[in-house]
Amino acid sequence: MVNNKALVVGINDYPTCPLAGCVNDAEEIGKILSENGDGSPNFEVKYALDIKTKAELYNHVNALFNEGEADIALFYFSGHGTDLVDGKLVTPDFTGMDAGIPMSEILSMANKSKSKNKIIILDCCFSGRFGENSISNSTESVLANGVTIITASNRDEYSMEVSGDDGIPGHGVFTELLIQGLKGGAADVGGNITPASLYSFVDQSLGLWEQRPLFKTNISRFLPIRTIEPKVSKKTLRKLSTYFENADSEFKLDPSFEFTNSPNETHEIKQPYAQEDNVKIFKDLQLFESIGLIEPVGEDHMYFAAMNSKTCKLTPLGLHYWKLSRDKRF
Repeated sequence: MVNNKALVVGINDYPTCPLAGCVNDAEEIGKILSENGDGSPNFEVKYALDIKTKAELYNHVNALFNEGEADIALFYFSGHGTDLVDGKLVTPDFTGMDAGIPMSEILSMANKSKSKNKIIILDCCFSGRFGENSISNSTESVLANGVTIITASNRDEYSMEVSGDDGIPGHGVFTELLIQGLKGGAADVGGNITPASLYSFVDQSLGLWEQRPLFKTNISRFLPIRTIEPKVSKKTLRKLSTYFENADSEFKLDPSFEFTNSPNETHEIKQPYAQEDNVKIFKDLQLFESIGLIEPVGEDHMYFAAMNSKTCKLTPLGLHYWKLSRDKRF
């Protein structure tokens, strides 16, 4: 049974400095998190859109982290952030120095939470200050076990928005990449999207001159934030250790593995002709090659490796999944 919950906050309606895309950000993130790629339930999402006061935000965050236990308790915030004192998440009732909830207070609630994994994702200016030790006036992170933070920008950077078309609200640059990653861009071969893979996807998508996201964590094992249909089924992936007996083994191919190498074809063919069992194996091998797990030896393409009786071997990524297959880890 799924036991994940998410608080998704988006605030546009600031009295003197309104934003355009934050509510849209929150709605889209919440929609994606609520289901996995196959339609199965994922997070039970609570939306807090255009909330007005610091008290409201505090109560919502406190309920997320300190009421009950979850496998994953996830907090997403899109709105204004400030670098006042140790950094704050701003609410529309801000007045002078009282600009919202200090990031240190939210971290304190997450650190005390009994949920197994606590994930905090912030798309706001100066969000990189989250997790810093304000007491010692240090940029060193102070995270309890199970806490992970992903922020849109560095501690002294602004978080950028991109405008939509024809009056439709856009997304923050960071959240736009989060959405792409959660839809599958950050998935591994098995279809799992973790906080680490999501951050890696976002980080690689931003240039050196753009805002820099930050990733802070204190965790020994990630649970997936979301899963999608895997690029290759686990049943097929388990065959890696069958086809390749050892890590440095090469699988011998010949023309009988290529289904177009049949006497019924009009193009050039070679003996031995296509054999049904070998063709089935070759389809698996071609699938592995398409996702970077194996590569042909001495040829550029698997077709020519088969037709010219060459071999194929594991790539470094393939070796990783070969070990998982051998050790029955999936």
